[in-house]
Amino acid sequence: MLTDYQRHWGVDQWAAYLTAQELPSMLRSKMLMAALEETKGDALSAKELAGIASSDPFLCLRLLRAAEQRRSRRLGRDTTTPLGAVMQLGVTTFRDMLSSSPETDTDSLGLAACESRAVLASQLAVLWVSARSDIAPDEVALATLLSETGELLLWSFAPELPQAAEDALAAGLAARSAQAQQMACGFRFKDLTLKCATIWELPLLLTHLIQGVDNVRANICRLCVDTARHLATGPDNPALPSDLAEAKRLIPQASLQWLATNLIGLDDEQRAATILKAEAILKTSVDETLPSE
Repeated sequence: MLTDYQRHWGVDQWAAYLTAQELPSMLRSKMLMAALEETKGDALSAKELAGIASSDPFLCLRLLRAAEQRRSRRLGRDTTTPLGAVMQLGVTTFRDMLSSSPETDTDSLGLAACESRAVLASQLAVLWVSARSDIAPDEVALATLLSETGELLLWSFAPELPQAAEDALAAGLAARSAQAQQMACGFRFKDLTLKCATIWELPLLLTHLIQGVDNVRANICRLCVDTARHLATGPDNPALPSDLAEAKRLIPQASLQWLATNLIGLDDEQRAATILKAEAILKTSVDETLPSE
């Protein structure tokens, strides 16, 4: 339960409090690790362990922070991928860190939904940036996975706040999630994510990607987070055609049909309808830019 004092906290106070808590990991990560150990014993590769971390935003954060603390600030480059973090720490440290971490609350539906969106957004980022021949798609995927960190931390340690934001959105008091968060909590959860990233001294590259502006990679990161949130509400979300149209603008070499195949949860009919609406949005934007006679 929140104290009366905490109810008046702003983003700075919450960031200071949440970054002082011990990060958990997902139960499935421990189960995947146990399954690998049973079949492979000690012959575990860094790539296999990075695969476990890539689907667990909490575990990725733990690894990233530990790797950055171990890295020489003068001699080493920033750790910006799960594989880089595992290689920096070593297999033994990874196993010890995962086995000793507390587990997330498996009964929290809000936490499960938020974590699922983060993983979906990360998977979508891997697919979409591949069409750009990105030299480091894992960086975009990791930034996308960590973009929901603020909300994930709140669901873990102060669930009343994100629940209040969801209630405001469901009641129609706000049209968008960010507006509901500002109304119910006094700050956007993305701002909390960025504050935590600053306190933890996460690599600047990842922070810039999480901000979601200034360049194509960052905009794809932001778009994947938004698209995953829209997909989570159902295939009829009216924002999905706009998401698809923006993906086409950011990745012009990819077809709308190919981009739409990665929209998980849509059947063929829903996907076709989304493509038609996206085509109309793109046509309208082109028509508006044409000079009048």
